[in-house]
Amino acid sequence: MSRPLQVTAPPAAASLAAPAAPRPARPALVLASASPRRLELLAQIGLRPDLVLAPAIDETPLPGETPRLCALRLARAKAEAVGARPEALVLAADTVVAVGRRILPKAETEAEARTCLALLSGRRHLVVTAVVLRAPSGRGGERVVESAVAFSRLTDGQIEALIGAGDWQGKAGGYAIQGRAAAFVRFLSGSFSGVVGLPLFETAQLLRGQGWAVP
Repeated sequence: MSRPLQVTAPPAAASLAAPAAPRPARPALVLASASPRRLELLAQIGLRPDLVLAPAIDETPLPGETPRLCALRLARAKAEAVGARPEALVLAADTVVAVGRRILPKAETEAEARTCLALLSGRRHLVVTAVVLRAPSGRGGERVVESAVAFSRLTDGQIEALIGAGDWQGKAGGYAIQGRAAAFVRFLSGSFSGVVGLPLFETAQLLRGQGWAVP
């Protein structure tokens, strides 16, 4: 009697497939900034730095320096101040507010903020934010974003109310557009996030250029 023919089923297709190659680990992201605003802006587009370092640099404008060159110089200096980071991307930014070629301070006292607001009252001004990204390879990129902002004419009482709100402290030009000053902004052309302190579109483009998957 002949034996029954035994048929062996082929292995499942899944077992024949080669194992998927592991995805390369992305480089760490270091934010060279002490600004909580920039952290909040990055979180807005789903990004969280692996490390935050506050660079200690002199932010005094150089004699005759234009707002654009000042912002770019300071952003570069911040990136360099945290030092080389092997296997990490270093992101730095700086924001400058200017009336004409006059660069306004990052207000530290009520008197400075009051002077800035009086100067900005009823006038159009320039906000320049420079973004610098340094990669482990030494490559990277830079972007400079300029925005035009105009305030309505401020009364003395309105200026004092803005001073009393306190959100001017440490802000370029003595105001925070995302704070109480928003009620007096009659015109804005450019990047709102850039005026706050970090232009998100340009920042995301720089990170994508280095292989970061921005959500």
